[in-house]
Amino acid sequence: MTTLFRNILAALGVLALAGCSGANDDAVTRIAFVGSDSDFSASGLRLSPAAQHLRAATTQGLVAINAEGEVVPALAERWIVTDDGMSYIFRLQNTQWSDGTRVTGGNVQAALLRNIRELEGTSLGLDLAIVDEIRAMTGRVIEIRLKSPMPQFLQLLSQPELGLARNKATTGPMDGEIDGNTAVLKLFEPEFASDSELDRWRTQTRQIRITSLSASDAAKAYYDGEVDALLNGHLLSLPLADTGPLARGAVRLDLVYGLFGLRITNTDGFLEDQLQREAIAMAIERETLLEGFGIGSWAPSTRLVPQPLVLEQLRQTERWANMEVDERKSRARQRVATWISNSGADGVTLTISIPEREGTALFFGELAQEFADIGITLRLAEKGQKADLELVDSLARYGDPRWFLNQFNCSLENGPCNAEADELVSQSVDEPDPLTKAELLTDAEAALLQDNIFIPIGAPVRWSLVSGGFEGFAENPWGLHPLLPMALRPI
Repeated sequence: MTTLFRNILAALGVLALAGCSGANDDAVTRIAFVGSDSDFSASGLRLSPAAQHLRAATTQGLVAINAEGEVVPALAERWIVTDDGMSYIFRLQNTQWSDGTRVTGGNVQAALLRNIRELEGTSLGLDLAIVDEIRAMTGRVIEIRLKSPMPQFLQLLSQPELGLARNKATTGPMDGEIDGNTAVLKLFEPEFASDSELDRWRTQTRQIRITSLSASDAAKAYYDGEVDALLNGHLLSLPLADTGPLARGAVRLDLVYGLFGLRITNTDGFLEDQLQREAIAMAIERETLLEGFGIGSWAPSTRLVPQPLVLEQLRQTERWANMEVDERKSRARQRVATWISNSGADGVTLTISIPEREGTALFFGELAQEFADIGITLRLAEKGQKADLELVDSLARYGDPRWFLNQFNCSLENGPCNAEADELVSQSVDEPDPLTKAELLTDAEAALLQDNIFIPIGAPVRWSLVSGGFEGFAENPWGLHPLLPMALRPI
């Protein structure tokens, strides 16, 4: 019996003890993702959140993420890590690809190497630079050697883009049929199960139908009772969530890691010098910026890397921690006035690109006031117009400073970058000593912050709507909610 089947039977036992009744107790769990109607038709490995969830459900990797955000076995039923942290040795499930070919160390090695090659040129490809060698050992054993120890490596390996396939054949755990912006998923039936186990499997699992919709359409579908859950809500669509006492179900907030802030996309004029860019960073009163959204647990920050992810002895205070907000704004206002005087300009007007959502006007209004406080006029960029700033709202893939720093690597050509920071991050990949590695990454963050090519505001916001009695969902710090647990029918 496979590890996957054993895990699901155990989960079914837990549900039976809980005695819950689901909001939708027919044969289908219905889920709407906030996204677009093209999410499931996009090709390649650069996936939208909805497509990531679909890929994770239908194309498992060596390991996976469970509902709580923890790494669990997937195609690998178990593994060991050598004492030096440099080698991960995986024992694969005794199973087969969907085309009937047996899973071996050799074909898993080939699939993993292919995925890594295809990810070159992406930030995830930079993250995977830590991999030194992948070896197929005897039978169903594969070894991955790293260039230096990485405690978060299994979390990196669990990313949906590293799901494994052989000539388009996968090992599931689910099979999906896509029709436009909708996919219907069903579980692979387990190998080596008895008739009674199969009967239990069929009666206590169900299909999942996922649809990718605009935020407003997804919210309408949820409140009309057409879906059991809405996933992947962002800050700017949060006003769609009904938080009143008579609301259907509950708003669930993921306290996620990631980047939420302003990327500098134009370094001409006022934004040419890092001191002017710093003036903007200093002026934003982060603690009050999102008050209109009513998020009590949001974590504002002036730093790129969340300090809980940094070695304790290297953790930094917030920038300008010794200055009151009024003093920061006064200093920023002086820099703006000095630039206007020296340049002979009539004033400073900047444009910003922000996705058009239900909460855009609220967020933009608060941000524009912060800019106005120091003498800058902020305007929304017209559609198709190259803006001076753009809002970045992205989730971290794993809990290591390198993810945050790799988002600004010059090779990605996403705007202004810092070659010194890139070099420090590159050195950290080969550095075996944990403290020295952490120091290199701390120095890289300092270089990026000194340049002010990105203005951190705080943690991203992700929210979901989950109907009463819905099983298989849990908040987690990665905003990734695996579909497999949602295929278990509540008892």
